Amino acid sequence: MASISGAGSRLPYISLVALISASLSLMAAAHAEKKIDSISYPIVDTAQVQFFDDKDVIPKPKPGDDFFGQDAQYSFNKMNYSLAKDGLTVVDNVTGLMWTQSPDLNRDGEVTPDDKIAFRDVGEYVEKLNQARFGGYSDWRLPTIKQLYSLMNFSGIDPAGPSESNAKPFIDTRYFAFAYGDEERGERTIDAQFWSSNIYTGDVFRGSLAVFGLNLADGRIKAYAIPGGGPRNYAYFVRGNQAYGKNKFVDNKDGTVSDLATGLMWMKSDSRKGMNWQEALAWAEEKNAQNFLGHSDWRLPNAKELQSIVDYQRSPNKTTSASIDSIFEISTIKNEGKEKDFPWFWTSTTHVNSRKAGASANYISFGRAMGYMAEKWVDLHGAGAQRSDPKSGQLDEVAVYKDGGYHIKGLGRPQSDGDGPQRRPPMPEPPFMTDGNMQRAMGPPPGGAPEDAIRIDNYVRLVRNIDG
Repeated sequence: MASISGAGSRLPYISLVALISASLSLMAAAHAEKKIDSISYPIVDTAQVQFFDDKDVIPKPKPGDDFFGQDAQYSFNKMNYSLAKDGLTVVDNVTGLMWTQSPDLNRDGEVTPDDKIAFRDVGEYVEKLNQARFGGYSDWRLPTIKQLYSLMNFSGIDPAGPSESNAKPFIDTRYFAFAYGDEERGERTIDAQFWSSNIYTGDVFRGSLAVFGLNLADGRIKAYAIPGGGPRNYAYFVRGNQAYGKNKFVDNKDGTVSDLATGLMWMKSDSRKGMNWQEALAWAEEKNAQNFLGHSDWRLPNAKELQSIVDYQRSPNKTTSASIDSIFEISTIKNEGKEKDFPWFWTSTTHVNSRKAGASANYISFGRAMGYMAEKWVDLHGAGAQRSDPKSGQLDEVAVYKDGGYHIKGLGRPQSDGDGPQRRPPMPEPPFMTDGNMQRAMGPPPGGAPEDAIRIDNYVRLVRNIDG
């Protein structure tokens, strides 16, 4: 297991300089700063700078080229962090959020499985953190999934196998401490899941309560089942800007919806049909050529932009709706289990893994995140999950057909958190203990190894900046 300390540089906090001049240039700067400050939920850039086709890295596409309009074509709110002098906290200068620098909860100087915590114990730990005035503050909390996702760095590389040799964490390790799973202690390489405070309003597997988390080893959001207290995961804690992640939607009555919190404008409806990733990028350019809804600067949203409009209080099981605000229109589908459901939506962000660099792209599931488990189609990871699908190809070439749907090849083998099999090392004998409790790595639930569903043809909802 490799532990990455994230103390590569120590940057001073950025201070605000008081306005002392009435010159027009400073007044203009102040006006611009006020405009920026009015955005309470700035979407941090994904940090994806490479370009991909449906297989590998390519040169930067030009307008009119295939694969034009993908994530790296646009860059807004680049990641910008400051590490405190004591090394205990990190300030995100884009979001205004302050983070604990390390998931080393027992403070022994190393991130190991001993630092993982059960969701039921998080509240008590936060209370102790605040009583100790960690980093000089007493208002720490567990982040929401939207706050936690702001840290996601899509320059990461999913190991997609039992080795971390070709992997790269999905977080900036110059500032944040991180560790992959410890295979010697029965974990998988990808067992680096981090808790959020969002309890899934539906249920996963077959009626299990679940909590959303972010896997910073393989780059995905999933709802993790917590029966009997559930697994132990890592945690970063946060303070400040409690408005971050809260939308301010306005129906513009012209087929668009503005989010005043993020500064983004969205299609009110969706594509009404599924398409592969290349077709989704091309569809955005076709709409621009038509001056769609009065604008010609639409784009396929990146993963962070699209995740920003998920409503984690809504789900097909709880509210009989998609996990999106009712101000939007959304298509209905029949899922692999023949239930009424809602689509998955493409993002412009490639999901890079160590085996197939550019072959998959990220999607957000506004309906159930389906999978095949114990010979039944179930909601594996919750509406609001972010997973990945192949960008192209025929389903019968890349997936296994079973009972009305397609799932990842590799049924029956221990499965990664994402879309490729990853063998689990044998558990040591006896199983290791933490605080008197057996540490349970994130793996298949009772009833068989689950396999994520695969669709390839996903839906599209375009976005643009309100200010153009």
